Amino acid sequence: MPAVIRKTETTINLAERRRDLIHALSWQVVHSTLWSPPTDVYETQDEYVVRVELAGMSESDFEVLYENGLLVINGARPDVPQRRAYHQMEIRTGKFSTALSLPGPINVDHARAEYTDGFLVVTLPKAAPNLTRINTKE
Repeated sequence: MPAVIRKTETTINLAERRRDLIHALSWQVVHSTLWSPPTDVYETQDEYVVRVELAGMSESDFEVLYENGLLVINGARPDVPQRRAYHQMEIRTGKFSTALSLPGPINVDHARAEYTDGFLVVTLPKAAPNLTRINTKE
């Protein structure tokens, strides 16, 4: 099972991080073969679930990172070494990346990722809300 890795950088705020990431990815898309796999994001009552279609890979071909509210999944799908004369080619190979902003806080310590049947499913439990009791005078 791939690990969900948490990194923290207190000096960079989330907006700057997103802007830098989008800029880097859009430059790479234009100037390389970087692609983004089909991705679903949904939530249940207790967790956010990210489902990424990554057929034909092994767990060592990708990594899952969570940093400052941004989930980043990247890696590379290997190409076949033989030369071929394709008549149709739709299956992407090479480096890929997808970055997602989750709609709410998560408990990253209990996050889990599982790769089965060509799908990477990352389950991120929602963080419990901070409830503060306010004392009232009676």
